[in-house]
Amino acid sequence: MHYRRPFFSRLLVTRPVHLTNPSDAEGEVKELVIVRPNLLTVMGGGPAKEHLLCVLPQPEPTEILKTLRKKFPHIDIEYKQVSFTHDKDKLREELPSKIWRDVTILYTLFAFPEKLSDAPNLRLVQLASAGSNQLQDHPIYTDSDITITTSSGIHGPQIAEWCVMTALVQSHKYNTLHDLQKEHQWGQTKGDFHTVRDMVGRRLGVLGYGSIGRQVGRVAKALGMDVIAYTASPKDTAEKKKDQGFIVPHTGDPDGDIPSAWYSGLDKKSLRHFLAQNIDWLIVSVPLTDQTRHFLSTPEFKALSQDGKSPAFVQNIARGPIIDQPALIQALKDGTVASAALDVTDPEPLPEDSELWDMKNVTITPHVSGTGAAYEERSFKLFQTNLDRREKGEKLLNVVRRDRGY
Repeated sequence: MHYRRPFFSRLLVTRPVHLTNPSDAEGEVKELVIVRPNLLTVMGGGPAKEHLLCVLPQPEPTEILKTLRKKFPHIDIEYKQVSFTHDKDKLREELPSKIWRDVTILYTLFAFPEKLSDAPNLRLVQLASAGSNQLQDHPIYTDSDITITTSSGIHGPQIAEWCVMTALVQSHKYNTLHDLQKEHQWGQTKGDFHTVRDMVGRRLGVLGYGSIGRQVGRVAKALGMDVIAYTASPKDTAEKKKDQGFIVPHTGDPDGDIPSAWYSGLDKKSLRHFLAQNIDWLIVSVPLTDQTRHFLSTPEFKALSQDGKSPAFVQNIARGPIIDQPALIQALKDGTVASAALDVTDPEPLPEDSELWDMKNVTITPHVSGTGAAYEERSFKLFQTNLDRREKGEKLLNVVRRDRGY
C-alpha cells in the first residue's frame, strides 16, 4: 500500500515503516512507503535548489564532480576535505554549524552535523563506507527518518584479493620464505615446504554472503574450492539468492549460483551447525549488529575445528567486535584455530601490547583491505546511481534498515 502525493513531480522515497490498516478486518500489517517532495517543487520554507555537500578526507575529485554537475545541473554541489579523524572536536573546527544549513544531500564517511537542527533540510545521507556503524548513535539514525544509504558493493574486488593474498601467505609459508630472503639464505633445508597444500578440493565457509563474500566465493571457486554460505535469513528460492545491491561489473555472484550449500540464522545453534561443515577457510563478512557482536567465541571455534581435530584459517574483514578477541587469541595458542588474518580488531587501533602482533600464525593489517585506487570512482558511481533513482522516485540501493541495524 503506497501513499503518494500527485502534486509533486519528483519524489524522494525514504525508509519503509509499518502500520496496521484500520480497514483490514484481520489487522494485517502493511508497508507504508513515506515519500518526501523533491525540494525543487516546494515553494518557500527551504533552499531554492538542492544542495549536495560532500565531506571526505581526500582531495576533491574534480573530474568526478564535473560529471555530477553536468548530469544534475539543478543540484548545487559543494566539496569539503576534512581530516581523517573521528575526533568530533577536530571535525567541528573544520565544519562550522552554518555549513549544514542548506544541505539536502550529504555524502560522507564519518562527518555529520552535530545536531539535527543544524541541518533542517537534510533528506539523504550517502555513506562512503559499506557499513553504517559510525552513524548508529547519531540523531540522524536514532531520531529521524532521513534516508541513509551505504557504499556496500564497491569493496568486493579489492577485499577479495586481500583475502586470497593473506590466505596464501599462511598456507604457502610466505613469512618463512621472506625471512630466508632477508637472510640471503636459499633455505630449502630450513623449512618443510612439503606440507604446503593448495586450495583444490578444500572448503571455504562464507559467514555473510553479501557483495564481498560473493566475490571471495567467486575467486575461491576458481581456485578449485567448494564454497558454502551463511546468511541471516534463508535463501531458499532462486530470487532470494540473487544479489540485489550494487555490483561491480564482471564480479561477484549475481545469481547466487556458487555455493554448494546455504545455511542461515542469527542464533548460535544455527551458526555452530554451519561451522561444523568441515570448513578449511572461514571468512567473516557480516555486519556488526547487536546479534553479531561476539558472534564467534570459544564454542564457535571448537565447532569450527571439530574440537581441535581440524583447525581452520579464519579471516575477519568485517568489524572487530564480531569476534571475541581474547577467545580467538586463546584458540590460536592452543591450536583450535590454525591461523588468522585480521584487517579489523577490537579495539582499533590494535594496542601496541596486544599478543596478536607477534603471533607467527597471524597476519594483521590496519583496516585497509578495501582501500585502493578504484574506491573513490566506484563509490561515486554508486552514488550517481542513487541520485538517478532518486530523481525517478525509484528504490535506492543499499538503504539502511534501522530495524535490523544495517
